[in-house]
Amino acid sequence: MELEFISLIGEHQRIIYKVCNLYMDNAADRDDLFQEITLQAWKAYPKFKGEARFSTWLYRVALNTAITYFKKEQKQAIVFSSEVLPDAADYHDPIEEQVQAMYKAIGELSKIDKALVTLYLDDYSYQEIGDMLGITANNVAVKMNRVKLKLKENSKQYYQHA
Repeated sequence: MELEFISLIGEHQRIIYKVCNLYMDNAADRDDLFQEITLQAWKAYPKFKGEARFSTWLYRVALNTAITYFKKEQKQAIVFSSEVLPDAADYHDPIEEQVQAMYKAIGELSKIDKALVTLYLDDYSYQEIGDMLGITANNVAVKMNRVKLKLKENSKQYYQHA
């Protein structure tokens, strides 16, 4: 069981890194969160029955851990930083400026909305996203529509040519 778990985590560690980069501002916090997610996955692994793909299950563990990790310590989630994403001022390409504006707008979303966007951008279906977050596919669709509107509005403040 140990070797199987280590192998699966190794194959899917990009999921954990992605969640850590989404929720933590600096390298030390990302490392701490990575360890916490791995620990929580290890604790939960005996209950993994293989009914869902391992990646889906790991996303659920990672997102739930990230969302609750600093609540215990009464810390706030950190938005995307220049350490994670390049500064939009370094680019003069209008498309790249729009992308950077969108990432900054994503950084302002709530923890749950960030999770929705991340999973959506990774091409998970609404049903899969709902399964990971413990909500219905219809609820995911409603939330995604609201998030898209919010992102459209929020990204305008970061993109000068909007």
